[in-house]
Amino acid sequence: MTHLKKGDIIVADPSIVNDIQFNRSIILITSSSIENEIVGLIVNKILDYKLHDIVPEINIDFDIYDGGPVNKDNLYYIHNKGHLIPESIKINQQLFWSGDFEKIIDLINSKKITAKDIKFCLGYTGWSAKQLINEVKQDSWIKCTKIKYEEIFSKMSKSWKKIMIDLGGEYIIWSNAPENLSHN
Repeated sequence: MTHLKKGDIIVADPSIVNDIQFNRSIILITSSSIENEIVGLIVNKILDYKLHDIVPEINIDFDIYDGGPVNKDNLYYIHNKGHLIPESIKINQQLFWSGDFEKIIDLINSKKITAKDIKFCLGYTGWSAKQLINEVKQDSWIKCTKIKYEEIFSKMSKSWKKIMIDLGGEYIIWSNAPENLSHN
């Protein structure tokens, strides 16, 4: 595979054990340009605080995820409500990112958007296109086709393990390994 496109999902290979940020990560590619860069959001690492802690005018608690090591002080979001949120950027037919945040606050507070529709992340991931493609060729990342887009809005805390089991073979062993191998 030499190309990644918007909407692709990549999963950290078990060999990424010493990288705290990317170990066991599942990443949705939100933007891809062969000449320039690839941007994505880690969608399976929940942080210890809620959206209301950052945006007090939101009346409902939403989980916040560690989206990646770049711009960790900025809030990013993916959603499936591009038809309701002006300025949304289309990832594919089902997914969008960004959009008018004031409208999002209104839609959340009026319960027209739920956690099944949107996911919030602090930070994002980014690579030069050549760098990430080389990492995929070196088996640091696995392109995953088994995750349905609706699943992205779930907690996904056990999804990495499930993907390893689905891959079978040597990956099954990794599915039961502790995240910190020194605890083994």
